[in-house]
Parts: sequence; C-alpha cells; structure tokens
Amino acid sequence: MTEIDTVVGSAWHDDDAWELLTRLTELDERMGGHPGERRAARFVAESFEDGGVSGIEVEEFEMNRWDRGRAEFAITDPVERSFGTLALPYSAAGEVAGELVDVGYGTPEEIEERDVAGKIAVASTTTPPEKGRFVHRMEKFGHAIAAGAEAFVFANHVPGQLPPTGALRFDAEAAAPGVGVSKETGAWLSDYASQGARAKLSVEASTERGTSQNVHGTLGEGSEEIVLLGHYDAHDIAEGALDNGCGIAVVAGAARILSEMELDCRVRVAGVGCEEVGLIGAAALADSLNPDSVRAVVNVDGAGRFRNLQAYTHGSQRIEELTRETCSEWGQPVSFSRDPHPYSDHWPFLQRGVPALQLHSQAPSGAERGRGWGHTHADTRDKVDPRNLREHAILTALLVRELTRSEIPRIDESELREQLRESDAEIGMRAAEVWPDHWE
Repeated sequence: MTEIDTVVGSAWHDDDAWELLTRLTELDERMGGHPGERRAARFVAESFEDGGVSGIEVEEFEMNRWDRGRAEFAITDPVERSFGTLALPYSAAGEVAGELVDVGYGTPEEIEERDVAGKIAVASTTTPPEKGRFVHRMEKFGHAIAAGAEAFVFANHVPGQLPPTGALRFDAEAAAPGVGVSKETGAWLSDYASQGARAKLSVEASTERGTSQNVHGTLGEGSEEIVLLGHYDAHDIAEGALDNGCGIAVVAGAARILSEMELDCRVRVAGVGCEEVGLIGAAALADSLNPDSVRAVVNVDGAGRFRNLQAYTHGSQRIEELTRETCSEWGQPVSFSRDPHPYSDHWPFLQRGVPALQLHSQAPSGAERGRGWGHTHADTRDKVDPRNLREHAILTALLVRELTRSEIPRIDESELREQLRESDAEIGMRAAEVWPDHWE
C-alpha cells in the first residue's frame, strides 16, 4: 500500500467536515457582515488549525451590510389578499403599487414581449429547458428594471411554501424593491396577472458600511500556489447547510488530507466571507495576492451536496483533462460544465487570468434546474449525507495535489470574453452589472 493510499484510507474515518458543518448550522445566521458570520469565521479558523494548516490569518475587509426589516406583499384588485414574502438582499426600501405582470422565466425575450413599465414584474426562479445556461436572479432583476418595472417578485419553482432569497446586486443597494415568494404563491400571482390584477409591496431594509473577514493559511512551500477556497457565509433565513456549509466543510476536510500529502507547491486554504452578497471576500483575497504567483484557484461551491462530483472548468481544457484523469484513476464519476460564469468566488481570480476549477455536485436524475433547497428556509443539515462530505473532500484533495504537480496555461482575457459572449452570458452580466468595465 502506498503512502497516498494510507492517507486516503484514513480519511474515510474522518468526521471533521461533518463536525464543522454542524457547528456552522447551529448558528442563528451567517449573513455577510453580521455577528453570526464573524463567529462562523472563528469556527473555520479552528477547523483549519486542527487540520494542519499553518500561518492562519483572519483579515477584515469593508463591505455594505444589508439589514432585513419587514416585507409585505398583497393583491389589491380584483380581490384583497396578502401573501407571505421575503425581501431580497440589497432590495431598496420603499412601497410600490401597480399592475402585476407575469414575465415567465424572466428572460430578456419574455420581458421584451410584455409591457412592464411602471408595473410589478413576477419571474420564476428557474430557467427554460432550452436555454443553454442558467439565468441568474440578478440578470432577471436587471432586465426587468431596465425595461421600466417598478418592483420585482421572484417566485420559487420548488414546492413547499418556500419563498427564496438572494441578492439583487453585488455589494450595493438595488434600484428598486424586490421580494421572493413561494411556488404556491407564484401560481396565484400568475393567475391574477392574467386578469390584470393590481398589487402592492413594501420593504423595510437598510444598507450601511460594515466589515467581514477572510480566514486563510497555507500548506506546503514554494513561490507559486494553488488557492483552495470556499465561502462560509449564508443567507439569514436558513442554516445554509447545502449552500455553502457543505462547501467550506469539504475545504476543511480536504485541507486535513492535504496536510498529510507531499505537495509540489504551496496551497493557500481559505474560507471567504460575503459570497452571497457580492463575492466580496474572494475579491479582497484576490486583491491581496499576486495573480502571477497563483497557478490555479479551486472554488468549492456546491460540492458535498449530492453523491457525484460536478466540475466547472471555466474554459480551461487543461484543468478538465486533469480532473477527468484524476477521477478516473480513483474510480469516481464526474460530470463537466465548461462555460465560464461570474456568479461564484472563482470570478475575481478568473478575471485576472487565473485558471479556475469550481467543484459542485451533480443533481440527482430528474431534479429541476436551479438551487433546489438553497436560499430557502429548507436549506438544513438533515439534507446532507456525511458520506458525500468525506468523498468530495478526498477528491478535492487529490485534485489539488495533482494541480500542484502540473503546469496550467493562463486564461487569456480576450478568449474569456469571447467564451462568455458565445455562451450568451454577456447580456445577462450587463443587466446584473458584473460585466467588467474595462471590457467595454
């Protein structure tokens, strides 16, 4: 038996990832910039230290902290009827009354077909099957507001009376109020909209300057490094077990395994804050590092949720080859998504030319597109299987080890820009205001 076999074998008995997940989900909330997120950072630091990560630092950064107040939504004509709702982070405060318009999935084509000017637009959380990529919430909001909508309603496609949450902007107050409602409420709203119904919504919320923090340390040595990161923040309405308690738990588990391996370059292990409200922690970390010294970034956002691994390779053919070879060598299935996207913590690095691997989970066969339980009250620890955390921590460690031993071509900015255009991402990124200014 080789040394690597011994290390991997012992990882099957390791419950540290599950223990970290438990500590995180016991917190009342882990919203970016809030006290619960700060406590979560301490738990992550302790887990890293126990796992052999050295030189651990907790670095603060500034951000715009959003605080939730009361939100209300009601149909006012042809009936008077109230529905449960949640304000979406960075929603503007205020009250809006107007005609209700169902814009379906909220794609640009659907919004263009309907007159939303001065009205309240209702869009589904899911994406039409024929669409080649997932259309993000911020894109739908941006398209609706650009077309003149006065407010935005995000209707879940997952049953169970689960209004969804999710930021409308990255680290900045949105231009209009936005709320989430359940699938069941969405069905009523679609019916009322077909009758020309009128509605009103109100949001109480505030945005003010605050701070968050990143936790990071290193394994191994060398002038170059692989950055292994995951975000530990979550929305304030749920435990955040799947999104992204699983991810940061997998990072901690992988770090423990990597500490027992021989590495050919340094690995920076990081838990970053404020992903859910703008990738702010990842951007702060990327700003603090020399991008030329970072060989690749491994962003664990979504791993550990389901049985099989899914790899987003963001246009890097070499990373796809290494991932496929490593998983095949260890007899583990993996599916791939090649098109780049800007909606997770790899993005601040990818923009700087750093090749990126995002580790996610392949949804079970027959599952609808979208977040599932994520961003709802139902994102709880009971949905997590500890075996998935262990397996994905092992695979993450093996992949990072292979990346430390490999040369990986940098990402060419012009090629990245063209890939985003070819995958129909540019129009949505512009609507979400995340298309880089220097790409204009």
